[in-house]
Amino acid sequence: MTTFQPALNAVPAGIGAPKAVATPGKATPAISAKTWIAVIGATLGAFMAVLNIQIVNASLADIQGAIGAGIDDGGWISTSYLVAEIVVIPLSGWLAQVFSIRIYLLTNAVLFLLLSMACAFAQDLPQMIVLRAIQGFTGGVLIPMAFTLIITLLPKAKQPVGLALFALSATFAPAIGPTIGGYLTENWGWQFIFYVNLVPGAIMIGMLWFSLQSKPMKLSLLRAGDWPGIITMAIGLSALQTVLEEGNKDDWFGSPFIVKLSVIAAIALTAFLWIELTAKKPLLNLRLLFRRNFGFGILANFLLGVALYGSVFILPVYLSRIQGYNSEQIGMVLAWTGLPQLLLIPLVPRLMKRFDPRLVIGIGFALFAVSNFMNIYMTNDYAADQLFWPNVVRAVGQALVFAPLSAVATAGIEAENAGSASALFNMMRNLGGAIGIAALQTLLTKREQYHSNVLMQSVSVFEQATRTRIEQLTQYFTNHGVIDRVDAVHRAYVALGHIVQKQAFILAFSDTFYLLGAALIVALMAALLLKKPDHLESGGAH
Repeated sequence: MTTFQPALNAVPAGIGAPKAVATPGKATPAISAKTWIAVIGATLGAFMAVLNIQIVNASLADIQGAIGAGIDDGGWISTSYLVAEIVVIPLSGWLAQVFSIRIYLLTNAVLFLLLSMACAFAQDLPQMIVLRAIQGFTGGVLIPMAFTLIITLLPKAKQPVGLALFALSATFAPAIGPTIGGYLTENWGWQFIFYVNLVPGAIMIGMLWFSLQSKPMKLSLLRAGDWPGIITMAIGLSALQTVLEEGNKDDWFGSPFIVKLSVIAAIALTAFLWIELTAKKPLLNLRLLFRRNFGFGILANFLLGVALYGSVFILPVYLSRIQGYNSEQIGMVLAWTGLPQLLLIPLVPRLMKRFDPRLVIGIGFALFAVSNFMNIYMTNDYAADQLFWPNVVRAVGQALVFAPLSAVATAGIEAENAGSASALFNMMRNLGGAIGIAALQTLLTKREQYHSNVLMQSVSVFEQATRTRIEQLTQYFTNHGVIDRVDAVHRAYVALGHIVQKQAFILAFSDTFYLLGAALIVALMAALLLKKPDHLESGGAH
């Protein structure tokens, strides 16, 4: 089948140098310096785009207060970025073919930096939402284009190195984002979370400007574009992402707004699937999903997104709500999910040469699952010290998973299908994150209600322990200035209710970690069904 999506065989393999092809018994030709500069520059852009999501989320409360946004409406600061990002990811390969890799990537990199700086000067919520949405369109381009350059410019034997670099954006950036965001917000002000992009962004633009070869634009391809697919995809993904981001806050299907968006998403995405599977020149080649390694790799990657973004979401909520940590303290706790990755990820390509990459993937998923199961027995005293080892184990697991999973899943993908593969692989991880966060928000709410009901059945005034506790609390309030005993007793009951609710929340948080661990076990099973690619039969060294 001839596909219209990004024909990246038009991308120069090696940026002006012939593409190195690894063949058994033949040494891999040297890769030009420009190729590595292009790959490193592109992955730096992807790192910044992913970091931007988490760094802003860590400082959302401060931003809301500064621009006068309410808690509910302020959520659109993140939602607008994520909606734009998930829509543009599948479009990036095709648009890169239309405008050329160099022009498309450099233009979006420059706009990303300008919009990041503009966000720091936003005066109100509408301004911030518009700026963040446009920034999402530009930042969303940087993620799949980096992945595409790695799997098209580097020979198979060197792709693990490139994918290890990309893993810094896929797994390290989400983990370290709250640390950087919390520190900057507490010490310099929320505006600096947007300024932090400027220096690395300037380096990225310089590297891409130097390394990417000029190619003529092919604007005529706009006329032949899969416009029905583009329109249905954009509508469907926008509606779905909004439902996932806003659903829990709006009581899901109790809200007419959520119901309408859900119907729109279902109709549009169903139409998109039908169009892509029947069109002669589809935007995305969905038939790649029927390939064994890519299909199971996508499933494992989707569940990785659930656990990766889900854990980055749930830990700050727990530390803030239960332990009363500020954003900087939360960042210091989460640093241990990021810093070990910085040391381990560069070693992963060597592990892939020495061991079956599927074994590395399996161990990674197993460790990531174990790190979540280590948190299913939380107590009121479960804080930074108790989270240290689970976070370190999680860091090791995440570091081991991404590069080998990407290499195995995309093995055998032809150059003309590279854009589709990159778009699907990155979109599904992000979509997994959105679905994971939505599921965790709902689970947290429902399980807190369940545990509250169970605990309240044990808190009876007919129980001696309950009466003793109420008397202790009454005495406490009396000793701290409450003269009226009736008022002191009332406060004691209220305080007891808060204690029960807090304990119910702790149990609910434990349940969320159990769900994340279970998702990773399913991902592990999907990884076990992967077939070892031919080019990795000797560990990737040819």
